Amino acid sequence: MTTKTPFIAIFVLMAAMLIVPGCEALEEAVEPENDVDAQNELTGKRVAILITEGFHDAETLDPKEYLADRGASVTVIGPEVATVGAYNSDVEVDIEKAVADVSIDDFDALVIPGGQSPDNLRQYDEVVDFARDFFNTGKPVAAICHGPQVLVTAGVLEQRTATCFGDMSYELKEAGAEYVDEELVIDGNLITSRVPDDLPVFSEAIADVLKN
Repeated sequence: MTTKTPFIAIFVLMAAMLIVPGCEALEEAVEPENDVDAQNELTGKRVAILITEGFHDAETLDPKEYLADRGASVTVIGPEVATVGAYNSDVEVDIEKAVADVSIDDFDALVIPGGQSPDNLRQYDEVVDFARDFFNTGKPVAAICHGPQVLVTAGVLEQRTATCFGDMSYELKEAGAEYVDEELVIDGNLITSRVPDDLPVFSEAIADVLKN
């Protein structure tokens, strides 16, 4: 008996060592399924990103890529079909469709990035009208940094709670909105954030609203 005991102990130890890697392999095999679920969670959802010359690069591309990676169909719209440049880098983005050539029924959500683009956008009556009509459908409208300037001009922020880039907070207040300095503010169908550092929660909030 005493001579066999070490062999039994070694056998048990080897069996335990085999079981542990097996569990890890099982966990690794499950993870890709979860990734596939994430990639498809917004399939069938259509999102418009509204920009023109002077857009902020990250505030445009981060939500665009985040939503597209989850299966959403993302279209960049603007005053006219053109290639426009960011104000803060050499990045250029193609405006795929003019606002005049799309309908609010074409999209499930509208995203308005910041930079100098929003102030340029609100010079176009057709853009302001589109933003107003889209907002009034109750579909999600997400604006970050200076993005709410378009909604200020559209006259849809009265009695709404929102945030924005701090230096333009007076515009929200003059438009009748309650300004709060928080990374993410959701009031009904309105989603707002302040600065590029808020992009992770901003993009996630858009996806969550679309899923639900």
